[in-house]
Order: sequence, then structure tokens, then C-alpha cells
Amino acid sequence: MEPKLLLERLDSIARSLEGSRHALALIALGSVGRALERLDAYSDLDFFVVVEAGHKRAYLDDLGWLERVHPVAFAFANTVDGYKLLFADGILCEMAVFEMEELPAIPYAPGRIVWKQPHVPDSISVPAVAPSVPTRRDAGWLLGEALTNLLVGVMRERRGEKLSAARFIQGYAVDRVVELAQEIEPARGKPGDAFARERRFEQRDPGIARHMGEFVQGYDRNRESALAILAFLEQHFAVNAAVAGAIRSYCES
Repeated sequence: MEPKLLLERLDSIARSLEGSRHALALIALGSVGRALERLDAYSDLDFFVVVEAGHKRAYLDDLGWLERVHPVAFAFANTVDGYKLLFADGILCEMAVFEMEELPAIPYAPGRIVWKQPHVPDSISVPAVAPSVPTRRDAGWLLGEALTNLLVGVMRERRGEKLSAARFIQGYAVDRVVELAQEIEPARGKPGDAFARERRFEQRDPGIARHMGEFVQGYDRNRESALAILAFLEQHFAVNAAVAGAIRSYCES
């Protein structure tokens, strides 16, 4: 989807809200909000709708204000406050509806006001409660977690729990490798996402990203994936020999 069409869709939603009786504002978030430099053909629409007190339920129960913009092909309530939905032309949205009185208690990244009623303050685009950003974790802890994730994973693989093994090896251990990247090479390119470190990883840490095909080899190659991750960790960190030996013994016997 062309980025300009995504922004045009937001403008159309704003006009629909303006024509409704109780809407107060439309706040765009993420790549259609203040991070427009990240907007591309694969972005979705993230937004908050702010409505008058006592009218939140009406905007959630009847999505006519969106249907009037473009037919909705699929929608489901993913939270008590909003929906994930797909317009018939392929535009994906994640949205929530709040009353003005609720906003001070809602943590969200600063957004961009697409439309608002004249009496609504500009300050609503900035949260009163900032989302808590995960702290940078100690490299020793991350290494220990990665190694024990691998060990638990290969033990479960031997037991025949292949799916659980894949989660520990190709999921949890890889997550720790992604966090350890900051200890191995300087980040480059687009900034990361503190809440989802895998976002834009290939642009940020290309030297490590090129190994991901070895680390994530699929459901039937848990042992091979574990050995590749272990070898990578040994190349860059002082890995405990006993743990490494245990991992290899479960992979090779």
C-alpha cells in the first residue's frame, strides 16, 4: 500500500469523525504518527479516537464511522478499548477509543494530531503517563539466559517436545542474542524499538542478522539451530565450558 494512501485514509477517518456527533480528536501513532520517517508500503494504521464522556461504547459497538470511509472486511475486538481491522482494500488498522477523562491514565508514545475539535488541547498528543521503556540488561545475564534457554531446548528436543524446544532455542535464545548484539557491533541505520528489539534488526545489526538463517532453521532442525547459536556465542563471549558441553552432548548423542 502506497504510504500516501495510508495518510489519506487517516484524513478520511478524520472527516468521518468530524461529521459524527461526539468525536473530539484523532491521534495517529507509530509510523503514521510522529515517526513518519518509518512510514512505508508495509505500515499499518495505529490510532486513538477520543470521544466525549459517555459515548465510548457507541463508537466501539458501531463501526459505521469507519465503514463510511471504506468497507471493513474483517474486525475483531483485540482489547476492551479497540479493534484490529482490515479494510477491503488491504489497509490494516489497530485502533482504540478513549474518553477524554481516560487519557491521563493511558501510557502511549507521543502521537500526531490528525484532527481535533477547536477546544481540545494540543497536549493530548503527548501522554501524561509515559510508557515504561525496558532497561538495558546486563550482558552476563543475557548470556546466561541464552545458554540455559539452549540447554532446556535441547533437553526438550530429546524428550520429543519439538515445538517447546523450538520456542526455547529458536525463540527465547535468539531473543537474547538480539539483545546481546549491542555488545558485539555498533548499531546502524534506523533506530530500534525498545519494546520489540527484533524490529528493524536487519538494518540495525546487519553483521549479526546474516546469521539468523543458521539460528532459526525450523521445526525439524532444533539441534542444528542450537549448535549454531552456541558457536556464535562462543565466538564473541566467554562461555562456560560445562554448559557448552551439556548442550553439545544432548545435540550429538
